[in-house]
Amino acid sequence: MGNDFISDISREGIKIAVMLSSPMLIGALIIGIVVSLFQAVTQINEQTLSFIPKILVIVGALVIFAPWMSDTLVTFTRDLIINIPNYVTR
Repeated sequence: MGNDFISDISREGIKIAVMLSSPMLIGALIIGIVVSLFQAVTQINEQTLSFIPKILVIVGALVIFAPWMSDTLVTFTRDLIINIPNYVTR
């Protein structure tokens, strides 16, 4: 097992992690900006106002994207397990 092999598996794992977390992060980012603009316009300086909408968006994104996320994770794991004999012979 060379460094290229290990870096390829690591790169693929990081890519999968970023893909799986991006729907929640993008949703929270957009809601955070909208709530911040709302607070700036109305001059409401409540610190806890932004948490509830972000939590709701993250839960909604999890509900919507859960099938795709689980399919992606299962496919990645299955490919790793199936290719164990190929990895050992390297």
